Amino acid sequence: MHAPPASADRLPIGSEADLAQVRRYVRRIAADLGFRLVQQTKLVTAVSELARNTLVHGGGGHMEITRLGESGARRGLRLSFVDTGPGIRDIDLAMTDGYTSGGGLGLGLSGARRLVHEFALDSRPGRGTTVTITDWVSGVPSPRTGTP
Repeated sequence: MHAPPASADRLPIGSEADLAQVRRYVRRIAADLGFRLVQQTKLVTAVSELARNTLVHGGGGHMEITRLGESGARRGLRLSFVDTGPGIRDIDLAMTDGYTSGGGLGLGLSGARRLVHEFALDSRPGRGTTVTITDWVSGVPSPRTGTP
């Protein structure tokens, strides 16, 4: 028996208003899938960083959002941030905490990576960048047993 196909949507990232729309949309879909509030907040924080990078460093692009396993026991979201901007010349450097190409804190890419279950970055100078993150709904934490 095959799993039902994943459903996907595409949202533009070309303005500050689009950034707000992307954040709201992801939060709504995550809540609908059963992400707890803390998980939603972490995911939306990662989305905010990656969408802003798409706009500021990539010159705009889009986000593709795919719902995974909607009717199964394991549910999640896969989000891809795609631009056709200048690309990232040194991915290892860009993923280093504290590195910034835009005067920020330098926690965008590395911070986003820590906030989700899966993170992939594909970039080629002159051809753009695609960052794909996947996050899964976590169950209710198990109660502790024994002494602390």
